[in-house]
Amino acid sequence: MQDDLPPGAASPAPLDPTQPARRQKVLLVTGMLGAGKTTVLRVLEDLGWEIIDNFPVRLLERMIEGKPSDDPSPLAIGFDCRTRGFNPERVIAQVKALGERADLEVTTLFLDCSSKELERRFNETRRRHVLAADSPVDSGIRAERELLAPLRRWADILIETTEFTSNDLQRAIRERFVTDEPEDLTITVSSFGFSRGMPPLADFVFDMRFVENPHWDSELRPMTGQDAPVGDYIRKDPAFDEAFARIRDLLLLLLPRYRAQGKAYLHIAFGCTGGRHRSVYTAEQMAAALREAGFSPTLLHRNLGSRAADLLEGGNSRRGPVA
Repeated sequence: MQDDLPPGAASPAPLDPTQPARRQKVLLVTGMLGAGKTTVLRVLEDLGWEIIDNFPVRLLERMIEGKPSDDPSPLAIGFDCRTRGFNPERVIAQVKALGERADLEVTTLFLDCSSKELERRFNETRRRHVLAADSPVDSGIRAERELLAPLRRWADILIETTEFTSNDLQRAIRERFVTDEPEDLTITVSSFGFSRGMPPLADFVFDMRFVENPHWDSELRPMTGQDAPVGDYIRKDPAFDEAFARIRDLLLLLLPRYRAQGKAYLHIAFGCTGGRHRSVYTAEQMAAALREAGFSPTLLHRNLGSRAADLLEGGNSRRGPVA
């Protein structure tokens, strides 16, 4: 009441019944060990989230109650099978109860990965699996997968990271959880080598292996698609100019429509065998064409620094008759 205020204190601002109360965003990040939880939390922190890792989930409600009401930052809490008192069924029941509160927006993100890839990652880092202290790592992964199965089925968001690089996972998290809406369509134009795997997050993939391969010219082989002699060689292929023009026109037709639909990010990838010549040159030329049309693409070359290896190009080798 007004009469109960201390001398000199300002009256509290009246509540506006027409404005909904701000809900505290809470993201629970869990999943298989080695699937990328640390990377996810690091990216979320960069995006302005408050981060807590390896937090006992049973204390979640108490921790939320202690968060200052004037702190608008969303909260991301990481936990996994190493967390003290971890019990998937209990976690699900607790989060269900929290999700019924009008002042909270609780989401669960589960990170999964194939067992074979997880085993490779553990062996590569020489880490022991927490559930396989005295047995092979694959037995620990099997036990963990069985333990986490209820949580995986129940999670709101599932991200499969088997084919992801660290950069791929970071990009996926930024696209899904960025708090500020981008002002315009963010375009990435990239080059890559099919011999080193497809980019998992590309919206468009164009295969440039139909173009004559500069790799088979001994003078051009050490160069890349950023060198003028390589560009001149590629331009001499009678199919290149027409194919490039058609791809450019297709993109110029579709990009404004994606923008109108509210799409925030678009990744256009060009591939060749090794990712050093044809794809690099095409990506450079396409980025320039898009800039000329008024867009502002980011240009990335995934495999530009990779070794030019005859084994990678072997599938396109020009073999003469067998003697």
